Amino acid sequence: MILSPTPTFRLRTPPPFHRKSSSPSKHPQKKHLPSFLPSKSYPKTPKTHFRVTAGKRLPMEGLSREMCAIASQNLDHAPARRRVRSAFIDVHQQLDHCLFKMDHGGIRTEEWYGRNSRGMEIFCKSWLPKAGDRIKGALCFCHGYGSTCTFFFEGIAKRIAASGYAIYAVDYPGFGLSEGLHGYIPNFDELVGDVIEQFTNVKGRSDVKGLPFFVMGESMGGAVSLKIHLKEPDKWDGVILVAPMCKIAEDVMPPAIVLKLLALMSEVLPEAKLFPQKDTSELSYRDPKNRKTAGYNVISYNDNMRSRTAVELLKATSDIETQLHKVSGPVLILHGAEDKVTDPLVSRLLYEKASGKDKTLKLYPDGFHCILQGEPDDRIFTVLDDIVTWLDSRCSPN
Repeated sequence: MILSPTPTFRLRTPPPFHRKSSSPSKHPQKKHLPSFLPSKSYPKTPKTHFRVTAGKRLPMEGLSREMCAIASQNLDHAPARRRVRSAFIDVHQQLDHCLFKMDHGGIRTEEWYGRNSRGMEIFCKSWLPKAGDRIKGALCFCHGYGSTCTFFFEGIAKRIAASGYAIYAVDYPGFGLSEGLHGYIPNFDELVGDVIEQFTNVKGRSDVKGLPFFVMGESMGGAVSLKIHLKEPDKWDGVILVAPMCKIAEDVMPPAIVLKLLALMSEVLPEAKLFPQKDTSELSYRDPKNRKTAGYNVISYNDNMRSRTAVELLKATSDIETQLHKVSGPVLILHGAEDKVTDPLVSRLLYEKASGKDKTLKLYPDGFHCILQGEPDDRIFTVLDDIVTWLDSRCSPN
């Protein structure tokens, strides 16, 4: 079967059936459909230069000394991250990026703090179609390791919401505006449980109760989404994975003795930032202008990886790797064909191993890791349109 960036190769069986504010934004929508990408032979165990990193903070031009000082403060704890985010809201609205310029007036937004089972504040946000428009279904989003559920995702959410979907997203504990030590994942399954708690609450909201629910994850968020699906296979109507982190190949796995040392250090110094991270911005953002814009996501984690976080990510990917065949629900996998951060061959492997019959893989020629933010504008809009088309085909009218 040929795998292409168009819907033609899809195998499908039908699925079963605060505070409020409005934040408009303005950009002409362009269309571009990438050419067919033929299927080719590949090894059963793909080789990949897999990295999970936020990289170094990119320079921000045109900022006052005061704003630079705000951006460079210690963000280990949530109150500081919340202050910095508030200070940069106006700056973000002036950025030269299509996701900040789209005109989607009338999209209803809401922000609130839920609490997980340990009493930590978890930042949540929703984007709903304008009042009076029918809501076709709900999409719950899981962000990546070096990202948040705000900034770039604001534009992504508005675009999908304008097509008739309610969008919900959370910042994980230790990320974005949620409580917790910045960039620290003491237990990956616990993090997944925190996300499930918040999304379970969302499912009871009057606007979306009884509608089809989908979960979408990008990069590390793809691993979170896969874990959610594996824990709750019958509670979701589909999974969307964007450049997902779901396997680390043997050729880049640390030697056994290094893994043992890493495990020991994660017990002795779990919060220590022991693992220098290579700047992968040039591998993640194909468009230089969009690469520069990424540096303004000032509350994203971009420091060295903490030792326990590294161990938990290794454990999570190892666990997911053994369960790819259990991915049974409708799944859409989107990946840049030239991604050097998470390997598209691993997404192809997931596509082959997933046991469900409704599965779609789209590989975008020349695409880097951040296909929703870092590509030329026409490619970004194409990926967003592909997501909406896939959702539309699985949501029947009320």
